[in-house]
Amino acid sequence: MNNNYKDYDPKLFKRGFKCDFSKMDLLPELASNGFIIVRNVLGDSQIKEFRKIFEDLYAKEGSLAGTEVSQMIGIRRLANLINKSKLFKQIYLNKILLTTVLFILKKPFKLGSLNGHDPLKGGGLQEFHSDWKHPFDGNNHVINSIWMLDNFHISNGATRVIPKSHTIKQSIDELIENKLDDHPEQVFLEGRAGDLAIFNSHLWHGSYVNKSGEKRRAYHCYFVARQFPQQTNQRIYLDEDVKSEMDPVSKYILDID
Repeated sequence: MNNNYKDYDPKLFKRGFKCDFSKMDLLPELASNGFIIVRNVLGDSQIKEFRKIFEDLYAKEGSLAGTEVSQMIGIRRLANLINKSKLFKQIYLNKILLTTVLFILKKPFKLGSLNGHDPLKGGGLQEFHSDWKHPFDGNNHVINSIWMLDNFHISNGATRVIPKSHTIKQSIDELIENKLDDHPEQVFLEGRAGDLAIFNSHLWHGSYVNKSGEKRRAYHCYFVARQFPQQTNQRIYLDEDVKSEMDPVSKYILDID
């Protein structure tokens, strides 16, 4: 199995990438249910650093925070993060994550976007949705990950998903009338700060309402098959001095080489 991965994206491996198969036991669950949670991926010092970056950027950007992608009422948003700190390499180049992306997409891919997300008290509720806006063709084209900076539980708006919905051929609009409502099959991606949720982005999912008001900060690192556009076009948004310091794997993942 390990040798097949190089066939999925030969150019990535030619640039020096090596897989991390330490979480292989979780991958069948990801393929079947559409999501997994990898525990303790970030250490305590990393969590503190990433929390500080989140707060510093949000304070600095104020009303403009998140505008590079989208702003949402009741949610603190950040976007274009790779341009704003070198530390984000620890996320978008994480070998466990990239190996999982290869396992699901089985073809060349690139980063779609890296955003920050923190629902405020009373806010955060999203409609169930898929990150793939085209008719399902039986292939996987998108995968997302949630890097938890705080504990995630139902009361502070943990993301909810409908298991196995990534395999449904009908559109969500055909099967769910009110996509804000609770669904009898929904499952919450609960975890502790430092955990990593990875899910097939064809899966029907959405942020839940933060009833407690406890912080629920996260970074969303999203990947898309290479033939499709990025949510954040790195060729446009990355400063030249940032690009010049990138290693070959980074440039390929960001689609700037």
